[in-house]
Amino acid sequence: MQENAAELWRWLDAGAYFYVCGDALKMAKDVDAALRTIVQEQSGKSPEEANTYVEQMKADKRYKRDVY
Repeated sequence: MQENAAELWRWLDAGAYFYVCGDALKMAKDVDAALRTIVQEQSGKSPEEANTYVEQMKADKRYKRDVY
C-alpha cells in the first residue's frame, strides 16, 4: 500500500471502494493504520481529518472488512 500510496489515494479520492479480507488480529489493524496514514499524507489532511474521511468511507459502505 505504501509503495503505491499516491495511486491508491487517487482511486479513493475518485470514489473507489476498499475491501480488506483476512487476519483480524494483526493484518487488518495494520491495513487500517496504513490506510489512515495514506489518506493523511497524500491528501494533506490532518490526522483528525484523515480519520473522519476513513470513517465516512465506512458509513458510505466504501470501506468494508471481512476479517476473522
